[in-house]
Amino acid sequence: MTSQKSQQRQRTNYHARKQNARHRLHAWPDAEHRPSRRWHGENPTGGLDSSTAWRCRPDPSSEGRWRSLGRGREEGPAAAATIERIRAELEVERSTEGYSKRKEADARRREKAQAVYVEDFYGAVLAFLGFHDNYADLAARLVRAVTNHSTPVGAGTVARTQRIPIEQRAEAAVIAWLRHQTTGYDGMTIPKVKGKRREVRRMPAQRSKELLGRYRRGEPAQEGCPLKRALSILQTSQ
Repeated sequence: MTSQKSQQRQRTNYHARKQNARHRLHAWPDAEHRPSRRWHGENPTGGLDSSTAWRCRPDPSSEGRWRSLGRGREEGPAAAATIERIRAELEVERSTEGYSKRKEADARRREKAQAVYVEDFYGAVLAFLGFHDNYADLAARLVRAVTNHSTPVGAGTVARTQRIPIEQRAEAAVIAWLRHQTTGYDGMTIPKVKGKRREVRRMPAQRSKELLGRYRRGEPAQEGCPLKRALSILQTSQ
């Protein structure tokens, strides 16, 4: 039964693709108006910024002809008059008091959300470290360093992802910070072989976990501890 349904689904998909291809062929009989996966020449948005380019839509009264790419995508040279009209509308909209208030409210909302996230991430990193009470000051310094490095908007670090829980983000951010600050990872030459970078990262990660384990158990700090040295360099540079 399952096999029959699978075969029927495959036939349906095949006929749908065939009909779609036939539609594209007959809807644009000439090469000029045939669908294309990319546009050539003039930017179809007329230089409008990315936040407002969506306004540049097909206009029956415009001189330029637009081409449909399917799935709601459209492209083609927009008429100059249409672009100028959109620019004028944007200038009027952005000059109003309501627009300014909305922008300020959005900025405040983002700042508030960022502050809450930084606080939550700080707590998650502190919980992950779990240092002995003898090293509470060292733990606080490390948490601040990792949080300040990882949480800014646009940092591109693992702390900014939403795909994993915040506890895993905190762990990954600490290990990454230690890898770059306390080991010679940045100076390594890693062959461009699939899986090699992940393999090379395992050794610094293991050393970092061993280092954290000593501070969790409250063992005496080793002379020339790489963690203390990295934090001292960071404090001096600031």
